[in-house]
Amino acid sequence: MLKNLVVILSLAATPLAAQERAFTLDAPDTLVESGFLKHLLPRFSLKTGIRITLGEGAAAFGAEGTPVFRRDAKIWHFFGDGGAQAAAFEDWLLSEVGKRTIDQFKPESGAPFRSDVAVQAKAEMVELTGDLALGEKISLAHCGRCHVINDSNRMNAIGSSPSFALMRTFSDWQRRFRTFFALKPHPAFTQVTDVTEPFADNLPSPIAPVEVTLEEIEAIMAYVGSIQPADLGSPIQFQ
Repeated sequence: MLKNLVVILSLAATPLAAQERAFTLDAPDTLVESGFLKHLLPRFSLKTGIRITLGEGAAAFGAEGTPVFRRDAKIWHFFGDGGAQAAAFEDWLLSEVGKRTIDQFKPESGAPFRSDVAVQAKAEMVELTGDLALGEKISLAHCGRCHVINDSNRMNAIGSSPSFALMRTFSDWQRRFRTFFALKPHPAFTQVTDVTEPFADNLPSPIAPVEVTLEEIEAIMAYVGSIQPADLGSPIQFQ
C-alpha cells in the first residue's frame, strides 16, 4: 500500500515539475520561418532540461533586451520574463556552448546567424529624482497586485511575477521600469496620463485599470532605485 502511494505521489508531482522548468518565448515570424529556432531551442532543452514553447509571452526575441546574435547587420536581442528559466536561457545564449550552437546553424537560404554581436546594449543610468515615499505608495497600490514590492505585500503577490528586488538586478532595470506600460502584459490594463491611447471599445481592460502619471512613474523608479538588489548567488554555469 505504501509503495503504491509513493508511486501515485511521484506521478502526480511530475507535471508540476515539468511545468516549473519551462517558459513561453515570443518570436517574430521572420525568425521562426528561418528555421533557426528549430535548431537552437531543442539543443538548449537537451542540455538543461528546460522546455521552451513558442507563443505569446513576456520573454521574447526582438529589438529590446540583451543582444545575443545577429544576421547580417540586424542585431537580435533577448528580453527575459524575470523568471529563472528564461535567465538560464539568456546565460546559455551568451555562453561558449550557446555561441557555438548559434554559429553552427546552416540556413537553407540567406545569411548565417552569428554570435559575435558587435553592438552591446548598455543600460543608460540616469539620476533618479522622484519622490521615494510616493513611489512606494504607488508601487504597492498598483504593482503590488502581482509583484512583491517589499515585505509588506510578500504574501499577497503572484508567485510567477518577479519581485522588485529581483528586477533590480537587471542591468537595464531603469529602461524596463520607465517603459513598463509598453511591455507585455501591461498595455492591456495600463493607462499613462497624456501618453497612452484610451482602451479600444472592444478591448476594455481585463482587470481594474492601472492609471498613473509620468510623475508617478519617476517616483516608482526612484523607489526601486533605493531597493537592495536580490542576492541571486553565483551565476549558472553550463558545461
